[in-house]
Amino acid sequence: MSSTRARILIVALLAVLVTAGVTFAQTVPKIDNPLNIPDLRQTLPPATDRAAMSSTLQILLLMTVLSLAPAIFVLTTSFTRIVVVLALLRQALGAQQLPPSQVLVGLSLLLTALVMAPTWKNINETALQPYLAGQVTQIEALEKAGESLRGFMIRQIERMGNEEDVYMFWEYQRAKPIELNEQVTWSQVPTVAMVPAFVLSELKTAFVIGFRIYIPFLIIDMVIATVLVSMGMMMLPPVLISMPFKLLLFVLSDGWRLVASTMLDSFAS
Repeated sequence: MSSTRARILIVALLAVLVTAGVTFAQTVPKIDNPLNIPDLRQTLPPATDRAAMSSTLQILLLMTVLSLAPAIFVLTTSFTRIVVVLALLRQALGAQQLPPSQVLVGLSLLLTALVMAPTWKNINETALQPYLAGQVTQIEALEKAGESLRGFMIRQIERMGNEEDVYMFWEYQRAKPIELNEQVTWSQVPTVAMVPAFVLSELKTAFVIGFRIYIPFLIIDMVIATVLVSMGMMMLPPVLISMPFKLLLFVLSDGWRLVASTMLDSFAS
């Protein structure tokens, strides 16, 4: 008898649970987008004809360019050279945390704005303003902006004499070596080969400037280490003693102004 009552109670409990589940499912609103995927129907209009398809592709192209804007800014401007030189300067001083990275990046952005101002002005006059006025299409505006950036990169590569990097990437891109008597012009070099060559040129130039900055600080470290060894103070870290002297030398020589002027003068106008 007890087992029969237990079975009846279990069946009744299951019936109550099933009824409650059905009622809860009916009251909960349905979720059309359970994965929280953004709805792009308002941003990207449906392509019903060729014109709509062209507009949709233009919007996608613009969104792609905006998403790659930070990489484009770093790799096609003077930012790479400036930030690398400032990072090497901080290491040469021996101050690993001073100035902070935010200060170095902010200073690099300001110096980049000074160097790139003529190029950005040219882009605004030849590409952005005509596009906003409806005089050129989006593709034509991007091509004109690319020509201005290419001109800046070409001037820096020629200034530092790093044309070999361009030839290397161009040979790899076209899968054919350059002949000895072949006449090469900049218009033949595609942008996909010029950008990595420009980055290598900037890194090479930055390390050359950083090496020149390192020399006086290295001499101070060697002199301090020699004096400590001659005095028998081998257990005292030389960096601890040389740090104030390096800071004093850097301040007395107005080092920040010299470094900034050297970097600004290293760019071809």
